[in-house]
Amino acid sequence: MKYSFILTSLFVVQIVFGQNRIQKIDSLLNTLYLGGQINGNFLIAEQGQVLYNKSFGIANEQTRQPLNEHSIFEIASVTKQFTAMATMILHEKGKLNLDDNLSKFIPELSFYEGVTIRHLLNHTSGLPDYMELFESHWDKSKIARNKDVITFLAQKKPKALFAPNTKHEYSNTGYALLASIVEKVSGVTYDSYLQKAIFKPLKMNNTFVYKRRLAPKNINNYAFGYVFSDSLKKYVLPDDLNQTKEVIWLDGVVGDGGVNSTVNDLLKWDRALYTNKLLSKKGMKEIFNLTTLSDNSQIKYGYGWQIDNHAEFGKIVYHGGGWPGYATFFARHIDDDKTIIMLQNHDNITLPLNQIRNILYDKNEILKVAISNEQLQKFVGAYEIQPGFTIEIERQNDQLYGKAAGQPTLELTPETETSFLLAEIGAQIVFNFNTEGVIKSLTFSQGGMKIEGKKVK
Repeated sequence: MKYSFILTSLFVVQIVFGQNRIQKIDSLLNTLYLGGQINGNFLIAEQGQVLYNKSFGIANEQTRQPLNEHSIFEIASVTKQFTAMATMILHEKGKLNLDDNLSKFIPELSFYEGVTIRHLLNHTSGLPDYMELFESHWDKSKIARNKDVITFLAQKKPKALFAPNTKHEYSNTGYALLASIVEKVSGVTYDSYLQKAIFKPLKMNNTFVYKRRLAPKNINNYAFGYVFSDSLKKYVLPDDLNQTKEVIWLDGVVGDGGVNSTVNDLLKWDRALYTNKLLSKKGMKEIFNLTTLSDNSQIKYGYGWQIDNHAEFGKIVYHGGGWPGYATFFARHIDDDKTIIMLQNHDNITLPLNQIRNILYDKNEILKVAISNEQLQKFVGAYEIQPGFTIEIERQNDQLYGKAAGQPTLELTPETETSFLLAEIGAQIVFNFNTEGVIKSLTFSQGGMKIEGKKVK
């Protein structure tokens, strides 16, 4: 039986060379999932047509409910693009001007002179980070809300980091204040305004602001975020670890985060951004313009979006999000109309953007991790999968190669210091060490299969 298993694995290795792009992406993600490097939902589209939409792993560690394409994730800082859009909609309705001072809407903060709505949008306000301040000064038995951020800044008056528009520094504070301004100008809550102005018009029926600890609800198909506990040797909710309890006491602050969504809803959002359903043509263009500082230098950030004019891939607008238990990424290749959405709900994972993008553009390059030749030499040797069948690992200069009997020689591309991708066949090799730090075996993963090979020489 074991021998048949090996024959099957060899057959898989031989046939995958004919894979198309989507098969290659699927092989890549399956390999990463087998290696414990992803747990989440991945959607890839071209010109609005879904090419790939697949779920990997668990939504609820307690019930073992698996993820599916409708699972709802906290999207962390990907929220900022919705806060920016809400602000721009109010601007086009004549409710605010982008060059209005912060003090017009939040007079308690008038001592931050010269800070405008525009500075909040493009992270050039110089306002200190409220998360860092609350880590040291907030009563963590309470759940903070946006009004608490304003009250804290008004009372403590922490100094600005720099004069407005002289530098660019990512600011969660700025986007929390924007959410409060949206509320003041619209006369409704931040959540209600997003629903009215964005989510309902776009039929994003599974997208909403959610404060899970402050106002818990029973939400079907919810993807809970998990962090790994070294002491317990398992994934747990971040609420259960002292080092990640900010998910509790910062749960009521929105604008910089707080939106929950699905890959399918985010694709609806992506499609709307190619139209003028929400904003005028001029307004849509402004969102994706680079920021110009006082010294006329430009920063690759617009309003809630990072911006890259890539030499090979054209204009890309994107944003990532990270919060204990969640890692999210949303990229829009505007010139080629390609969309990459990754929502993950476990930590210690990878966001394989470069690999996916290179496959989409039929490129073979994969971002490499730098490993010294001395370290690479440790992996060299023969690894016995079954009696009479071995995988030979050899080094040529600063590159590792793998070869099995009757198989082509394949390049090993390092992902980490101990794991390597065989990109041509959508497989992964992880080297395993004993307690003395000596390599004892490797684990070969491909297409849902895992095989261990003992090092024999």
